[in-house]
Amino acid sequence: MTVDIAALRSAVDALHGDQVRFLAELVKVPSDNPPGDCAPHAERAAALLEALGWSVERHVVPAELVAANGMISATNLVVRRRFGDGPVIALNAHGDVVAPGEGWTRDPYGAEVVDGVMYGRGVAVSKSDFATYAYALKALEQTGAALNGTVELHLTYDEEAGGAIGPKWLLDEGISRPDYAVSAGFSYQVVTAHNGCLHLEVTVAGRSAHAARPDTGHDALEAATRLLAVLYDLRGTLAQRHSKVAGIDTPTLVVGLIAGGINTNVVPDKVTFRLDRRMIPEENPAEVQAEIERLVADTAAGLPGIIVTARRIMLAEPFGPVGDSERLAQAFQTAAEAAFGEAVPTVGIPLYTDARHYAAAGVPTVLYGAGPRSLLDANAHRADEKLVLEDLRKATVAVAAALADMLG
Repeated sequence: MTVDIAALRSAVDALHGDQVRFLAELVKVPSDNPPGDCAPHAERAAALLEALGWSVERHVVPAELVAANGMISATNLVVRRRFGDGPVIALNAHGDVVAPGEGWTRDPYGAEVVDGVMYGRGVAVSKSDFATYAYALKALEQTGAALNGTVELHLTYDEEAGGAIGPKWLLDEGISRPDYAVSAGFSYQVVTAHNGCLHLEVTVAGRSAHAARPDTGHDALEAATRLLAVLYDLRGTLAQRHSKVAGIDTPTLVVGLIAGGINTNVVPDKVTFRLDRRMIPEENPAEVQAEIERLVADTAAGLPGIIVTARRIMLAEPFGPVGDSERLAQAFQTAAEAAFGEAVPTVGIPLYTDARHYAAAGVPTVLYGAGPRSLLDANAHRADEKLVLEDLRKATVAVAAALADMLG
């Protein structure tokens, strides 16, 4: 169908003040993960969505699953708006956020607006797209577009913990079976691929001893330094592997956590560290994990009195096109270029997101939503996270137009 973008712009413009207030209310309710006590935010979001005239399904995740994923509470929200017979398109954004951290110059839960920019934790990643998707749907309703299909909002709360009890749970439980999916993203690009991520925990066990007689123990920290040296050598070789996907460069490896020791005057008996290994789309996750475990085992074999074990904490598969995702990407690219008046490329990003769960289930998926040109521009996961409200408005027009195109 020919999308009446002027009508959509007019509808979004009329709703924009309410949309900004909607987003501010979401930012004002903390949903830091960890600790992951996110049910209160879900209840507030549900009330705001009900005020828009919709029925909101509250899918409470069982407590044992929540605890197993390192959280306190999680309720997934689903809104379904059927326009007629046709495909189901799911719009997924996550309401859980990283903790604010230090260095803020504004209240991270204040939703303060200065010169057309809103500040607050989660305002860009990705509470903004609660607002983008909800008001794109509202604009479609108000224009009375003749559509064939269903739009669903999937508002979930465990992206920072991996997405297993958010989008994946909705799909595994059969709560939703969409034909297409769109995940939270930024306005100036349509994302069609992203990296995977492997988190491994390595435990180095030795034997404690008095610091006056270190020869009677087996120093776990000394052994850990050998392992770390080998892993950092591997990191250097990863820079030689390049992805063919625009926007993604090379694999990375970071050791982000380390703990161990008993006291200053005791030979350490145990050291544990965790590493983050980002995988480009061309890599095989099983081979990546095997490579690291082989290096660790081979190094440990030459260390007397030392036992080293490795266990997988988390695996996020790389995300890429499935099915006719090219059609979905083209619809969003065309709509975004019309809304923003500039070229909007399709790219990959060196992150991992909930989009992978939809793709793994065979659902054609892209990432698109409100926000600036990059995570750095948004101060995402940093102090003074921000969103340009004009980007929110234009992205809402783009989403509405793309949905009208797909369901026409």
